[in-house]
Amino acid sequence: MRVKIFIILFLGTISLAASGQNDSLGTRTDSLGKKPHILREVDRNGIKMPEVEIKEVEIHTRPTRAQRREFREYERLVSNIKKVYPYARLVRSKLSEVNEHLKAISSDQERRKYLRDVEKDVFKEYQGDIENMTISQGKILIKLIDRETRNTSYDLIKDYRGKFSAFFWQGIAKIFGSNLKDEYDPYGQDALIELIINEIDAGRL
Repeated sequence: MRVKIFIILFLGTISLAASGQNDSLGTRTDSLGKKPHILREVDRNGIKMPEVEIKEVEIHTRPTRAQRREFREYERLVSNIKKVYPYARLVRSKLSEVNEHLKAISSDQERRKYLRDVEKDVFKEYQGDIENMTISQGKILIKLIDRETRNTSYDLIKDYRGKFSAFFWQGIAKIFGSNLKDEYDPYGQDALIELIINEIDAGRL
């Protein structure tokens, strides 16, 4: 590529000299009065030629409609993950805190009261945020809760609030097209989500 550029410049310089314009290896001011461009003389296989450094130019094809759609879907997925990922981590942290506290409670009645109080506090603090989530964000959150806790949302509700509560909330989730039993699959259908989370954790997204 560089050799072709040298040949073009060389022939162009000869052409300018032949038409009476000055000069092949020096400086020249064009008809528009622009700043003269200096060409340096180099030796290529015994032939002296003018040379100028040209910046590298990247040429990209125009993305297809399908590519633009895929990119928009990717950007939307990144945005949704950034919205719900902190809540999935919060669930993991809260779950660890609750389990540690339950170890010190022997009475079933006190355990139930403690769990009701925790649930009430969590709803009070985060209900608005959760209600403002889209259905797509809710589905991702269910997946990420399984990722962070190694338990599906259904299992967590069943273990801490009982089978009836789990059955009830699973029914509500189904109405909105979600499934509290969804499991996270980082090597299959959730591989892209895992990649994005790794980029977020590394501070690159």
